[in-house]
Amino acid sequence: MPLEIYFEQTPNPESLKFVTSQLLLPNILIDRKRGENTDEFPLGEALFEKFDWISGVFVSNNFVTISKNSNNDWYELMHDVKAYLVMFLENKLEIVTKSYFDSQIQEKVNNATDESTEGRIKELLDKYVKPAVEKDGGFIAFKSFDDGIVTLSMQGSCSGCPSSQITLKSGIEGLLKRMVPEVTEVVAEAG
Repeated sequence: MPLEIYFEQTPNPESLKFVTSQLLLPNILIDRKRGENTDEFPLGEALFEKFDWISGVFVSNNFVTISKNSNNDWYELMHDVKAYLVMFLENKLEIVTKSYFDSQIQEKVNNATDESTEGRIKELLDKYVKPAVEKDGGFIAFKSFDDGIVTLSMQGSCSGCPSSQITLKSGIEGLLKRMVPEVTEVVAEAG
């Protein structure tokens, strides 16, 4: 089947979602900002080298979310990125290294058997929050649960998105407080 890629806008005007007809990273993700280590992320490294205006690359399931640090409009940039993604994927180049992929799968297996408060929080995030956020080209990752406070990392289009605080407080915090009484607050990781 030929590779197809189409664009989807995200709530973050600085990010654009490139949806592919192929499964890229089944049920795992990788998110890197310019300047971060990309040793395990050949696709991210290649995009950063090719396009100096890219500030972040996020990949999960069948999409790539690109964040820009350019004043140019997306319509001036998106077709070049799409063409590069098509070339990269059609040549079956490595998106992430095998060691990164294997470590993420092992982490999922380890988390699947966790019945603690953290485990219940992660399960709710996986079931209710992540699918909705992924539709907008983003991802929310559990970081910690300490003294009633859940700390999450906002990734992909969620990072720097003007509406992410509303999603965090009125959506996610409300859900977790209702379903896990130990939760008193949900905050975004500083960074």
